[in-house]
Amino acid sequence: MKIVRWKPNKRQDIAWEILNDKTTQELLYGGGAGGGKSHLGCVWLIYCCIKYPSSRWLMGRAVLKSLKESTLLTFFRILGEWKEALESEGITYRYNSIEGTIKFSNGSSVYLKDLYFYPADPQFDNLGSTEFTGAFVDECSQITEKAFMILKSRIRYKLDEFDLIPKILLATNPTKIPYLYEGFYRASKEGRLDKHKAFIPALVGDNPFMPDVYAENLQHLDPVSRERLLHGNWEYADDPGSLFHYDKIMDMFGIEIQRHAKNKQYLSVDVARWGADSTVIMLWTDMMVDAIRVYPKTSMVDVANYVENIAKFHHIPPSQIIVDDDGVGGGAVDILREMKGMNVKAFVGGSRPIESKQGLKIHNFRNLRSQCYFRLSEYVNQDKVGIFKEIEINFKNKLVEDLEHIKAKDLDKDTKIGILTKEEIKQNIKGGRSPDYGDALMMRMYFELDITTTKSPFIR
Repeated sequence: MKIVRWKPNKRQDIAWEILNDKTTQELLYGGGAGGGKSHLGCVWLIYCCIKYPSSRWLMGRAVLKSLKESTLLTFFRILGEWKEALESEGITYRYNSIEGTIKFSNGSSVYLKDLYFYPADPQFDNLGSTEFTGAFVDECSQITEKAFMILKSRIRYKLDEFDLIPKILLATNPTKIPYLYEGFYRASKEGRLDKHKAFIPALVGDNPFMPDVYAENLQHLDPVSRERLLHGNWEYADDPGSLFHYDKIMDMFGIEIQRHAKNKQYLSVDVARWGADSTVIMLWTDMMVDAIRVYPKTSMVDVANYVENIAKFHHIPPSQIIVDDDGVGGGAVDILREMKGMNVKAFVGGSRPIESKQGLKIHNFRNLRSQCYFRLSEYVNQDKVGIFKEIEINFKNKLVEDLEHIKAKDLDKDTKIGILTKEEIKQNIKGGRSPDYGDALMMRMYFELDITTTKSPFIR
């Protein structure tokens, strides 16, 4: 098309071929900052609106305000550069900020959409029943896998008429969100990427149109941000709210923590019942995890029996056993206390934080669960927690995944310090499972809360 006048860099050129093929339905483009992600997406949407009259496209981001303040500005800048060419073909457009639409004179439209996960709208009904011909999602690391899956189901508008296939362009910097990290980056790296997917890494060095000073500025970022945004390193955490450093999570599996006497053994038990989640029991000696037992679809009677048997075998007193008392977990606590005479500790994550035995307030935490996770992050990041080297790879992967998704919440607000809720975390974890392994690890910190906390970068 003569109207589309742009000079793609080499990575964008490869991506452009994929965006116009008949096999790839999902393209993830990105890596470092300055690789031309937003520019590519905007050019593609404008091109498609012009080429396919009366088509309907989506431009999305987690927060609509951010979309309008960033990606949309790129969109309008490109339209401005192409103004004469568009007018020569009789093509005009109108932007309705209230409706969040850009309508072209040939009948094509671009819809601006907020794709953030709101607990009050778990099915993303805010998208309505609108069908789309294709979609571009900028900064897709900020949206959940469920949002992505629901959006995919809406890509079907006039596809047969235009002889097109469903196609979504995703743009992001390196992230550990599983559907992106595992589904695109790792799969591509290991040569097992699904045929309907493609991944194109792009760095500022791949973009000859980016001024040199931009790359120079990236050199002065903190080490993690520099690795991500300059070098496009996907192995580094991407969220300033992450409580656990990735390297420190991995270090736990190689650290040998000194074990003290037998009376320093503990059990921490995260309880699940009959669902997709699992009951996870961790055996500790001081701050070293010696064993992990996992029981899927387990009754409360069975959970209580498992706890009793493990405790008897290792001579662990009930006062050094803590069991999840939220929801169905309360049934196991009741059985252990009333039927087996074991006065185990009951962990209620939503209860008030605990003050130290010295009468000092730990911090203004939102609840006990947040307090324990912050304490765990301090211990892990300071190499104070170890996990036995023979851990099953499946257990290890899930534990790493859980901890990577534990993040501080509302850091920019003057409120009590908290973390994402279980429901919010489940939206990000592959398969929508609960962070059972992370929670079992976290509950051990209950026994550490009588010690004055060390300084955390998240604490005001």
